[in-house]
Amino acid sequence: MISDIAPVFRAADQADVAAVVTLVESAYRGESGRRGWTTESDLLDGRRTDAELVAELLTKPDSMVLLATIDGALRACCHIERHEDSAYFGMFAVDPPWQGSGLGRRVLAEAERIARETWHCRTIHMTVIDLRSELIAWYERRGYRRTGQYKPFPYGEERFGVPRRDDLRFELLIKDFPGAAA
Repeated sequence: MISDIAPVFRAADQADVAAVVTLVESAYRGESGRRGWTTESDLLDGRRTDAELVAELLTKPDSMVLLATIDGALRACCHIERHEDSAYFGMFAVDPPWQGSGLGRRVLAEAERIARETWHCRTIHMTVIDLRSELIAWYERRGYRRTGQYKPFPYGEERFGVPRRDDLRFELLIKDFPGAAA
């Protein structure tokens, strides 16, 4: 059973950039993204990320692109970055055939563990397109809360995709870690 397979986690390096870009694009854009439930293909065209952005994330201080491999193959990734006592979580992608297997929960839990135990963060936060109600509900089941704080979508910056709608915006989601000082 797929959900019984334990991923191997490691930090990405420059040699992983192309594989990360391919994975992220396959999970969010085009026909391959439609095989999974995380696709943004109905909301955005264009690219989700590029090699320049991924390579940049690898060189930033307090930043990590976390990889999950199974039998040596990249199956999931995310980006985490420390912002003082909170960590940012983003660029989360699971290979479409592996979506629904429990792998995504394991990657999220590992990112949270790193933020909590290695970086000593009190919270972890992310932004999600607020029209993605199914995705937001998935995060809420994992302890994230909606804040009602919104950021506009960066229209005109094709680096983030080409919008197919004019009502896109991001909502901030936050999770407090148990036992964290207030």
